[in-house]
Amino acid sequence: MKKAVLTFGLISGLIMSVLMGGSLLLADKIGSGHNSMVLGYTMMVASFLLIYFGIRSYRDNTLGGQISFGRAFACGILITLISSVCYVVMWEVLYFNFMPHFMDGYFAAQIHKLQSAGLDAATTAARVAAIQHSQQLYQNPLVNMAYTLMEPLPVGLLITLLSAALLRRKAPTHSNSSADPALT
Repeated sequence: MKKAVLTFGLISGLIMSVLMGGSLLLADKIGSGHNSMVLGYTMMVASFLLIYFGIRSYRDNTLGGQISFGRAFACGILITLISSVCYVVMWEVLYFNFMPHFMDGYFAAQIHKLQSAGLDAATTAARVAAIQHSQQLYQNPLVNMAYTLMEPLPVGLLITLLSAALLRRKAPTHSNSSADPALT
């Protein structure tokens, strides 16, 4: 399983990282709203399709065409973890070395949206303080990694579950009750 997991996990991670890096170059043209979210999750789904192919390769090339749901899930979740770690590493390198103020626009938009929502002053102040606290936490690399990992992980988990369910294949059972008694 190690060869399939490493191969497909690293390829998926490379694809996801390159697509994420490319999309960040176009961030000004894409914007930070609904379009960028759709593009980001579409790229994740596309790269996580390698989970399906990794499980299938492991089943067909190593296990002789048979795999249980549990073993398929284990293979898929390991591919997901490797790919997600690649995504996190790429984001950490880009964010802290090249774009340390990238999220400032996001947090400023959240504050502006909150301030224009028409809430009372005390509620608005409390929520703005919470957003500013999150912004400070995001500067901590460990917190940043945890937040970033939470983006691809649920998508990979869903694709792992679907792939494991679709690809599971039990060994054929041979029953003597259906055999022709004249042949025995």
